[in-house]
Amino acid sequence: MTDNTQDEAQALRLKKGKEFFNRRCDFVLSVAHLKQLPADDLVEVAFAGRSNVGKSSLINALFGQKKLAKTSSTPGRTQQLNYFNLDNKLYLVDLPGYGFAQAPKEIVKNWQQLINTYLVGRANLRRVFLLIDSRHGIKKIDEEIMDMLDKAAVTYQLVLTKIDKINTKELEEMLVKTKKQIEKHTAAHVHILKTSSEKNLYLDELKAEIADLALSSLS
Repeated sequence: MTDNTQDEAQALRLKKGKEFFNRRCDFVLSVAHLKQLPADDLVEVAFAGRSNVGKSSLINALFGQKKLAKTSSTPGRTQQLNYFNLDNKLYLVDLPGYGFAQAPKEIVKNWQQLINTYLVGRANLRRVFLLIDSRHGIKKIDEEIMDMLDKAAVTYQLVLTKIDKINTKELEEMLVKTKKQIEKHTAAHVHILKTSSEKNLYLDELKAEIADLALSSLS
């Protein structure tokens, strides 16, 4: 495939991704117990990451809705699985942040267990997008989640967030470092994404990745 052909294919892919996300998206429900999960008749993707990594902000940016997913300056506000329905084509699930929470230890323990059980048991879950703060990189708690996903054979793809907060050189160095770190993880997708919700940077690539997963299941 020539460079021009590759460029054209990528441009078409990004266009399809934008079109796929140019649909109505609604908050459906918050799940505190697995028995509350909706039917598994739609493709699901999940956003996971440390508390305050920017999951809710990224969801809002993807759909161009400032208040679709609730954001907070207090880490650990999301304590349930929050489901969003994209035009009956896809469920996007905002998982509780891990690693820190302003909540009693027993509550934290319960919803962390909910996350783990959900991730390894949801048959229609096509991919977990694991958000990593580009300023800090992969931390020990991220490694623990990645190990768990490896063992469960759940495919996950890293997304570096808040790239507007670092310069180009720092971002390139973080990409190189992160690529080396995921080499040992069997379920990690080789392609690392990068985003900025605040500046709307590289959101089309993430949209295209998600659209690919949904459209391949619909065809």
